[in-house]
Amino acid sequence: MYPELINHIKRYIQLSATDEENICQHFELKKFRKKEFILEPGKLCAGNYFVTKGLVRQYFVNNKLNEQIIQFGLETWWIADQDSLLNHQPATTYIQTIEASELLLLTEKNRIALFDAVPQMESYFRIMMQKAFIASQRRIGYIFNQNDEERYRHFTGLFPGFVQRVPQYMLASYLGFTPQFLSRLRAKKI
Repeated sequence: MYPELINHIKRYIQLSATDEENICQHFELKKFRKKEFILEPGKLCAGNYFVTKGLVRQYFVNNKLNEQIIQFGLETWWIADQDSLLNHQPATTYIQTIEASELLLLTEKNRIALFDAVPQMESYFRIMMQKAFIASQRRIGYIFNQNDEERYRHFTGLFPGFVQRVPQYMLASYLGFTPQFLSRLRAKKI
């Protein structure tokens, strides 16, 4: 059984004991070392990953050869290259661990089988996709409507423990400014 996964799912839908067993049978536990790649551009994304332990990031390398982080994944968060999964095309992003991590992989084949076995899981995944879309919309809004300092304050206010786990240059990449700017902000004790 995967208690972290089941508890998370039960926050959004009701499950029977049989449903719980069925769900767990469709996932595969994957363990990764620190800084290990889960996905690289040009490869097909294997499925959706649920983080049970650790911390991962999703990023691309821009035209200036800088890493641009588009998403983090920590405990009880999902991560995947959805474009690769949906369109069955090679990934354009990297997914890499920041810490040693344990993830539960739900392949596309198993996702389809899971929806047949436990139909309410379609509702759960719809809710997860809606939440991810809302988070992306909010992030875009913050980038356009807040200055760098406001964005930093807002993010650290929402995720104070998370900020301590992420290297400074990665946090700067995600928030859309330079590591040097972040150093100056932290020196001001904001």
